[in-house]
Amino acid sequence: MKYTDSQVVGIARRVTWVGFVVNALLGGLKIAAGIIGRSGAMVADGVHSLTDFVTDLIVIVMIGVSRWKANKVYQYGYGKYETFATLLIGVALAFVAVGLFWHGLHEVLRAIHGELPPEPGMIALWMAIISIAAKEWLFHYTRNWGRRIDSTSVIANAWHHRSDAISSVATLVGVGGAILLGSHWRILDPVAAMIVSVFIAVSSLDIARPAVRELLEVALPPDVTEPLMKIIKSTPGVITYHHFRSRRNGPRIIIDVHVKVDPDISVKAGHEIASQVERNLKNGFGNAMIANIHIEPYRNQPVHPDGSCDD
Repeated sequence: MKYTDSQVVGIARRVTWVGFVVNALLGGLKIAAGIIGRSGAMVADGVHSLTDFVTDLIVIVMIGVSRWKANKVYQYGYGKYETFATLLIGVALAFVAVGLFWHGLHEVLRAIHGELPPEPGMIALWMAIISIAAKEWLFHYTRNWGRRIDSTSVIANAWHHRSDAISSVATLVGVGGAILLGSHWRILDPVAAMIVSVFIAVSSLDIARPAVRELLEVALPPDVTEPLMKIIKSTPGVITYHHFRSRRNGPRIIIDVHVKVDPDISVKAGHEIASQVERNLKNGFGNAMIANIHIEPYRNQPVHPDGSCDD
């Protein structure tokens, strides 16, 4: 199902507000459970949940901005704002990963010198279980809607929810080990937090890398460009094409292509061919895409198997 820009904005904001409320409740409850249950890991986990407030707000604001109409200043629209929001989420995750690793390392060093942390209470253990269940549900809920509306920032925010669930798993292991295995195993908490922080850092790279590539206007991957080229070549009147370029601007695909047609047809006929190419592309990839099509006369250039030519 294809959604209009206004529907996409509404869905993205609704999904993000759900995450916002869940993060608010979990963050407060985890910090309270950590204080009552004497669990530094649970307090840190609660702080991690509260950092989602920032990313949720970024998505709520930027998802609307990215759908603003093009104007004289932003002639290709505001799509890169969503890309920038995705990059910010990746950077935020990286900072969280560094913070968790540093905290875990500090606790391990203290334990080595005989300063074991206090034994956590059962409230911290139960809160970790509740957090894992809630954040895992929130991850699937947010990711599924992000895929349906094709929003990179919503999908990135879903992975932020998953990172919070992973950190709660580390807390569960640490708190559970400290309660069930005795005082000497309390070190499991900071060790597990350090290990999980590495996975969070990897997730931050996975999220930030596509955003960086888009901001640098790297070409779209073959699984996107090949269907685009097929549509161009199969349009009646198109003999071949060249100078195909592609990039993404937030939710929009942008392509530039030179299409070669019969040199003896009228300018009007050539224009109609270009218009038909554009209509076919938008039928396949949505009306939000931008296709810049230049018409040229075909001069018997050799045509490659993919339908393109060299010049």
